[in-house]
Amino acid sequence: MTDTRGTDSRERGTAGVVLGAAAVTMGLIAGAFYIFACAVMPALGRSGDRVYIEVMQNINDVIQNPVFFASFMGALLFTAVSAWQLRGTGPHRWVVAALVVYVVAFALTSFVNVPLNDDLMDAGDPAKIADPAAVREKFEDAWVAWNIVRAVLCTLSAALLVRALVLFGRSGRSGRSGRGERPGQSAYLDSATGSSASR
Repeated sequence: MTDTRGTDSRERGTAGVVLGAAAVTMGLIAGAFYIFACAVMPALGRSGDRVYIEVMQNINDVIQNPVFFASFMGALLFTAVSAWQLRGTGPHRWVVAALVVYVVAFALTSFVNVPLNDDLMDAGDPAKIADPAAVREKFEDAWVAWNIVRAVLCTLSAALLVRALVLFGRSGRSGRSGRGERPGQSAYLDSATGSSASR
């Protein structure tokens, strides 16, 4: 005889791990874009044109590393897998909403910020650029504005995943409580049980 309870418990455990991983990776990406918006870019804004270009070229180069890509791609993959695992459950719509919002942020990064990064890299050695002010002007305002948008979107997506985690946890407590009573409700408070117990 198949132990369906054990299988369900394992499946739920796996779904919880994936949902948690989605929330963590989404939080990391939201934090990365947030720190650019509130610290990195304002600080660079105080720099001269050649310094600005050089630092951004260096950032664009070093950020292409396995750690960043693990969270950038992981947020997308974990959220997509979680949406599939939790279909038909209460948290599902929150995970799907988080996925849709992040897909927009992912697209902005891929089709707006990354091309701007590539154009800045193609400008070449900052010391040899004839008009660094023009190169900076073409890059800075657009990149900063769209980074703020994707930071807001990723933060919203992370918040939606946190909401899904809360609902996921509540559904687990509800499922263990048995006999339809609310999670944490004493059996004594059930009307039938309470009546017999009071006698």
